[in-house]
Amino acid sequence: MFGSLTPLRHFAWTVVKRLIRQKFPTVERISTAELASWLASDLPPPLLIDARQAEEYAVSHLPGAHHWPTLAAVQQAAVSADAAIVVYCSVGYRSARLAQQLQAAGYTHVMNLEGSIFEWHNQGQPLVVDGKPTQAVHPYNRTWGLLLASPE
Repeated sequence: MFGSLTPLRHFAWTVVKRLIRQKFPTVERISTAELASWLASDLPPPLLIDARQAEEYAVSHLPGAHHWPTLAAVQQAAVSADAAIVVYCSVGYRSARLAQQLQAAGYTHVMNLEGSIFEWHNQGQPLVVDGKPTQAVHPYNRTWGLLLASPE
């Protein structure tokens, strides 16, 4: 399992999530725990969209995720407007922005993965690269990478 949240990291996450909620108030959120339960259930899984840059996606991503970081990429993939979609990035800002764009384009069931891949990783959830399990996560940059917990 991954390291516990330090008080500073916990505070930083609280601030980041609050800022994203304030910036994108119309974007529905799904927690990492809710997504993990959904993926483990018998329900049809959501379409997972990774909104990060190609070099970030190449390090790791959620199993089954598609790298469609723009509205144009999602539209080019001919995704149904009523598909259940969960968008993620590193911490949730870029994915919330893409989710908002998808909503404005008529997609009706779009959710932002709150905490995104960093929190998914911090909770020990599975990640893959080239179809194989990994624990590596692109840190985006040195500052944002501080929100990543290290394996014990």
